[in-house]
Amino acid sequence: MSIPDFDAIVLGAGAAGLMCAATAGQRGRRVLLLDHADAVGKKILISGGGRCNFTNVNTAPDRFISANPHFAKSALARYTPADFIALVNAHGIAHHEKTLGQLFCDGSAKQIVAMLLDEAAKAGVDVRVGQPVGEVTHADSRFGVQFGDTRFTAPNLVIATGGPSIPKMGATGFAYDLARQFGLKVVEPRPALVPLTLGGDDVLFRELSGIAAPVAARAGKAVFREAALFTHRGLSGPAILQISSYWRHGEPVTIDFLPDMSSGWLLDAKRNRPRATVRAVLGAQLPDRLAETLAERLALPGELAAQTDRKLTDAEARLARWSFHPNGTEGFAKAEVTVGGISTAGLSSQSMVAKTIPGLYAVGEAVDVTGWLGGYNFQWAWASGHAAGQAI
Repeated sequence: MSIPDFDAIVLGAGAAGLMCAATAGQRGRRVLLLDHADAVGKKILISGGGRCNFTNVNTAPDRFISANPHFAKSALARYTPADFIALVNAHGIAHHEKTLGQLFCDGSAKQIVAMLLDEAAKAGVDVRVGQPVGEVTHADSRFGVQFGDTRFTAPNLVIATGGPSIPKMGATGFAYDLARQFGLKVVEPRPALVPLTLGGDDVLFRELSGIAAPVAARAGKAVFREAALFTHRGLSGPAILQISSYWRHGEPVTIDFLPDMSSGWLLDAKRNRPRATVRAVLGAQLPDRLAETLAERLALPGELAAQTDRKLTDAEARLARWSFHPNGTEGFAKAEVTVGGISTAGLSSQSMVAKTIPGLYAVGEAVDVTGWLGGYNFQWAWASGHAAGQAI
């Protein structure tokens, strides 16, 4: 059997790999796209509740986490949300904007996968799936990849195998092993956009499982105003998922349960409703069970009129910076993405090529660039994949 000659081998048929392969193929490159999974784009299919939050119109470099916060600027500037939206529109995929600039398919995430496969097919990309990726070598300016029983070679190799988040989808740390094999450094990977777990004195809040409220959540200098959800294991919801990317083990997470209330609101309540209780005042703003739990922890029984101004001021301050001490996260099994990855110090921000290994590229989640919740990670996949595809 004769093995075709390829200009590039792309490992990983997810968002970044599909975009990279199609872009390079449309430039006349002969591209082989390989994935050990039995189908392409599996994480695309489950994203956004099956409707794929495929980009965010508010994309900006400051919404990405990296050891080098400037690295993502070049790729993001050269392939924008408007560019991907134009592609979606060209394929007749109806979509809508939800909150905070998030774009979703009206129909199904399957439409995005079909669009990317169509673009790859038009570009002549050879897509092969369902076989294990074995030994990867580099000699005489060519990369060799064992895929099942067949060995392929090409002068260019793209690492697009993602990170270890959601292992049940087949995710592994393969990208990091390859990077280290070729002398690239790896920034410690950890789960991101992931629920936090509570223990110790915070266990009481697990009893509120299923209750959500709009809050302002803070970890370090990062603050997000969205909903927080109490779970049987701890904290989740958009605000918590966002903050989890910044949280470090041992640090507290603080929550402002009433971010829209102006300073002194509890003293105002005392003047206007002196016979009301703290529980009643909180119940007017928060879900009943949450209000009850917070009131119990504040330990201010009786009417507001019976409380000193100092106690009410202290209670207000505590409600604005209620401190939780997570004992961990729910791990890569529940993490939407990975913080960390292949160090950007060894890559060109223009082309995503390794500075010391000509022809070796890394794109998407495999790289130490992680976006906020809400379509940002897909935009990084499209932008970094496009940058590499333009360079091959």
